[in-house]
Amino acid sequence: MTGYVAAAAVLATGMLLVIAAMGARSLLAPRAATAAKLTTYESGVDPVGQGWAQSQVRYLAYAFLYVVFAVDAVYLFPWAYVLRDSDLGVASLVEIAVFIGIVVIGLLHAARRGLLRWT
Repeated sequence: MTGYVAAAAVLATGMLLVIAAMGARSLLAPRAATAAKLTTYESGVDPVGQGWAQSQVRYLAYAFLYVVFAVDAVYLFPWAYVLRDSDLGVASLVEIAVFIGIVVIGLLHAARRGLLRWT
């Protein structure tokens, strides 16, 4: 039971720290709205023209592929590192086979949509 008490104490302390930080910010932060504060600022470039811009949806495909390959690497490398342990057994092999199957489904979906073509 002491583990639950410790976890609850850490959670309560974290919540109190967040509440204290938000309260301190609201008490100490300046509230004067100047023209410079109200100006949009992004990546060091001053805004030019209207505020509406059309974004390219095709970048979503690159984000999708990045997630597929990054998640693959994040989980496969540690698994391969601990593979030397003889206590892993068949359960670990089945788990990684399911994981690789899911990644392959994601890659097949990307290939079906034509995201893996170089042209």
